[in-house]
Amino acid sequence: MSAYLIADVKITDDSWVPDYAAVVHDIAAKHGGKYLSRSGNIKTLEGKGLDNTLVALIQFPSMEALQAFVDDPEYAPHAEARQKGSVSNFHAIDDTDLAGTIPYLPKG
Repeated sequence: MSAYLIADVKITDDSWVPDYAAVVHDIAAKHGGKYLSRSGNIKTLEGKGLDNTLVALIQFPSMEALQAFVDDPEYAPHAEARQKGSVSNFHAIDDTDLAGTIPYLPKG
């Protein structure tokens, strides 16, 4: 079952960004992760807009693989730099349908 990491990030000090952007996608890939987007082109269509700089969406083959990426010792210094230079929220979701009415998604 696929799992998705949704990161919404408001950069407060961009000194960490070049190294993070150059390296972290390879660490995610080591755990089966594939970036679906890492964009600053955020348009709020309904509700309160996000106060952030970028949103990243990364697909992993499972929740365990996603957690392994987050817990990877190689990722730790990059995570620490991001946390010091931003306000970040990481969310993990799976590919289920809570209502169970979409036929191509597992019931959640």
